[in-house]
Amino acid sequence: MRLRLFVNGTPRTIDGVDERATLVDVLRDALDLTGAKVGCNRGECGACTVLLDGRRVNGCMVLGASADGHEVVTVEGLGTPDDMHPMQRAFVDCDALQCGFCTPGQVISAVACLKEGHAGSPGEVREWMSGNLCRCSAYAQIVDAVLSAAQQDES
Repeated sequence: MRLRLFVNGTPRTIDGVDERATLVDVLRDALDLTGAKVGCNRGECGACTVLLDGRRVNGCMVLGASADGHEVVTVEGLGTPDDMHPMQRAFVDCDALQCGFCTPGQVISAVACLKEGHAGSPGEVREWMSGNLCRCSAYAQIVDAVLSAAQQDES
């Protein structure tokens, strides 16, 4: 099948997509956007988190076909190493990453958390980021990064 997506600000047409392919598979396999990871493939870990029309979703739980005609933002669309998104910068500054496997999903979810207005306290951040697991246990630093980005956003 043919998919038309607006990915990271660019219109993309992808031919030959299997109707059963998930959004994360389409992003990784057809578009070579490998930031979103396939962790559990059951919607439990959040490693595949992307923004779909501005809303965070687990890419492993969304069929690529259902994203046809929609806007998708991946971690690659937030910033570059030379021009990081404020949340990416906060993750680096707060040392909120260890092995890095979960980091792209964490960053995307953190961006959404801030946009949704759920970064008022450490407890609120923990609650709204609870769908993203970190096996290295960098949770304290992740919360610090989200709160740091929230403070910068208010300035």
